[in-house]
Amino acid sequence: MIGIIRSRWKNVKIIIRGDSAYSREDIMNWCESQTGIDYVFGLAENSRLLQLSQSIKYRASQEYSGKLKPIVEFFETLLAPSPDLIKDAAAFVDNSVWYCSLDYQTLESWSRSRRVVAKVEYSHEEVKTRFVVTSLPVNKIPPGRLYTQKYCPRGNTENCIKEQKLGLHSDRTSTHTFEGNQLRLWFAAIAYVLMNTLREKCLAKTEFKNATVETIRTKILKLGAIITITKRRILIAISSACPYQDIFAAIYKRLSQLPCPG
Repeated sequence: MIGIIRSRWKNVKIIIRGDSAYSREDIMNWCESQTGIDYVFGLAENSRLLQLSQSIKYRASQEYSGKLKPIVEFFETLLAPSPDLIKDAAAFVDNSVWYCSLDYQTLESWSRSRRVVAKVEYSHEEVKTRFVVTSLPVNKIPPGRLYTQKYCPRGNTENCIKEQKLGLHSDRTSTHTFEGNQLRLWFAAIAYVLMNTLREKCLAKTEFKNATVETIRTKILKLGAIITITKRRILIAISSACPYQDIFAAIYKRLSQLPCPG
């Protein structure tokens, strides 16, 4: 894939994202040997990493306690003593999230020390600690931005692929020829582009702005209607009981306002 990209765009910078299965010496070493290629990979936690991240875990706990304490004290003036009082107060307090960069090397499998970013999310019920390893230096991007802007979008990309597979059945590649399966996948990809454009351009200010492709198909597109075609117009008569008439009308109005590509 990188070879294909490089054949079209010689100098483009590439950042490779992946889960912890990719944080292997051979993959990271290959990326580091290339020009214009960086990586951000998930990294499985271990006792050494957890020990190295103890400082931000402590800071996160202190910050969270500082936010929770005044809420608990306020509840105590209003409510009778209860074992659930702290839990009820915690519902009004945001989790404390801290990030830091670590200099880390495994005992055997890594050939060199690498930058690891730790994320600690502290709440009343649990403490979540996550790690990523990266070739991006700290002077280019701080740990918080690296985790949220470079690593986390990987999950959104996976969701889009899953949405296309489940909502538009892009996995239906059951013909006996490669070309036939490729054509089916192209149709699914085109359908996803159209559906995503519909969501971004026409549904941004509606209750369906974050709806999945399957939800949009079921509630907006798969409607019973009487279609009448004349020389001058195509008339779509939807049942008066349709619960999403206003959404359908808003979509039609927005599509009518879009510039014609022809």
